[in-house]
Amino acid sequence: MPATRLWVLLALTVVTAAGCSPNGGVNEIPPASPMGRSFVSTAVTGTPIPGGGPLTLTFADGRITAASGCNTATGIVDLQGNTLEVGEMATTLMACPGDVAGADGWQDGLLRSQPTWTLTGDTLTLKGNGSTVTMLDRKAAHPDKPLIGTPWIVTALLRPDAEVHSAALDEVRPALTITPDGKVSGSAGCNTMTGTAQIDDDTVTFQIATTRMMCDPQVMEVEQQVLQALDGKTKATIDSNELTLRNTGNDTGLKLRAE
Repeated sequence: MPATRLWVLLALTVVTAAGCSPNGGVNEIPPASPMGRSFVSTAVTGTPIPGGGPLTLTFADGRITAASGCNTATGIVDLQGNTLEVGEMATTLMACPGDVAGADGWQDGLLRSQPTWTLTGDTLTLKGNGSTVTMLDRKAAHPDKPLIGTPWIVTALLRPDAEVHSAALDEVRPALTITPDGKVSGSAGCNTMTGTAQIDDDTVTFQIATTRMMCDPQVMEVEQQVLQALDGKTKATIDSNELTLRNTGNDTGLKLRAE
């Protein structure tokens, strides 16, 4: 065989090999994964969410966090083969009123049915347990809210080793707003808060004063933890319509949602 013809044959062989995957596919691209992203339901066909939801799912570090209007559940997740499989799920234990009380069972039934999932751009679709759930990336559905000027409602208290939810917290709805001139106003749960916030990139340093009313012990316990988290320097992280404040001195913190 002439040398020129041999060289062309070898070149074609190399190109062909480069275009094939080990299992025989050509130029296969791994499917997009929801890992590292958060989604919120925009539509449900089939069995609806009791109370209306929405279902929110957050995928991070091989784990899933889910909520449908009542309790929050979290655990290890496997997304191989476009099937969502969960293991044991740890959950909060709040009592939820009315139709919302059935949201936990609906959510557990969906996640444990090994639903199939597909991700196209910002849209995640889950199918399982009689429901098809269409979800949108939370940042697309709810772009990041500004720290300044947004009314923020406390939804969870952060301890060094736990995230705390309670009926008392949901009832009193501690809240704060930071104005453009750095003034802080709101409620710690029982008492009214006033003060200042010095903002430097993602660091917010609070100086807070309150009125001096007394409320039920459970409410005062919530207030004490809110004020502890807002005592001095905090790191602020905004993800869509959620704000996390973590105190850099005592490692307590708050999770807040835009009102």
